Amino acid sequence: MLVICLALQLAAMALFRLYRFRTADDHFGYGWEMGRIGRAIALGQGFSNPYGDSTGPTAWEPPLYPFLIGAVFKLFGVYSDTSAIVLLTFNSLLNALTCIPIFFIARKTMGEKIARWSAWTWALLPYGMYWALHWVWDTTLAPLVLSLIFLVTLQLREWKGTKGWALFGFLWGLAALTNPSMLSFLPFSGLWAWYQRRRSGLRSLAGVALASLVFFLCLTPWLLRNYRTFGRFIFVRSDFGYELRLGNGPFADGRLVPYLQPNLNVVELQTYSRLGELAYEERCRGLAFAWIREHPGRFAVVSLKRFFYYWNGVPKATDSSAPVDFRTSAYLASSLLALFGLGFALRRRQPGASLFLWLVLSYPTVYYFVFPNPRYRHPIEPELLILIVFAIAAARDESLARRTRKLHSAGG
Repeated sequence: MLVICLALQLAAMALFRLYRFRTADDHFGYGWEMGRIGRAIALGQGFSNPYGDSTGPTAWEPPLYPFLIGAVFKLFGVYSDTSAIVLLTFNSLLNALTCIPIFFIARKTMGEKIARWSAWTWALLPYGMYWALHWVWDTTLAPLVLSLIFLVTLQLREWKGTKGWALFGFLWGLAALTNPSMLSFLPFSGLWAWYQRRRSGLRSLAGVALASLVFFLCLTPWLLRNYRTFGRFIFVRSDFGYELRLGNGPFADGRLVPYLQPNLNVVELQTYSRLGELAYEERCRGLAFAWIREHPGRFAVVSLKRFFYYWNGVPKATDSSAPVDFRTSAYLASSLLALFGLGFALRRRQPGASLFLWLVLSYPTVYYFVFPNPRYRHPIEPELLILIVFAIAAARDESLARRTRKLHSAGG
């Protein structure tokens, strides 16, 4: 699975020359803000300059992937084709490695057959390959980390001692430094593991304390860096108010308002540079909350639209006058199949079914209040894929069972 998945991605990269990214002089470069920060790191400017060459120190993005970009740029050239090949190969490897936790999660919860089909489907899935080969971002790292967390959480209900809890804390620290949005699942995964262990008669207090310690030890260097740089506590990244404003304002319709981004709006870039990052974030947060307070009804409607867009797919610009846009049909179908699979798993009391439920309920929540993007569902795609495969298999089994009952009743 791993070899075939990686080979297909490398072949696509070479065939379509996907390593030919825009250069640093062409608009925003590749990697967007992370790419610009990686460039600054490679040039010896530190973790800084997400927009331009002199916007200063930043905590706009979590540190792990920008430091990776910076190291690659340092070794293979800033915005070079060689760097692009290395980064896309690394992304492709991460995408291929995700087959491993998918297989073991599915085998532990749904059985051997579902495990094989789920892992093979991921290995051959063009959708996962698309993100690996088109986005120099944490988009393929996050699904791997979150699926490993999901697998370890399942295992914790059986592991004795505290070593499993230490691994749990480390993986969550890695997740926070990769994509802090994943932390919405942290309390639910921890409580689920504690409850399952309690039912099995296993103690967890010392393990929870150890996991918490390891988690904060992973974060401490970055938190200290932020405090020394900005003179106040910043938990991982500093852009919440900015993200909130991009989805909430006079023209909010449930989607990202791109013209408010500093990389696309000269006035916003000048304001960001003049105020500094933290003051700019506070300004954006104030504007967003003021609009929400003044338009609570509109905010509720827009949030419902964001919920729909998260699972249906974000509408795309079109000149068509057709009442229905079918371009997101596959996206919606995958969401519905995953929810059907979740329903089947809960009804059949599959092991770990409730953990799938908590993931689906908790992880997307922040995007219902900010703005959705197809990329934002990708960290939970491995678990959704397992549910989709299980839904198809369960529907097939039930169909065969009904046919068998009809044949028996006809024969009787």
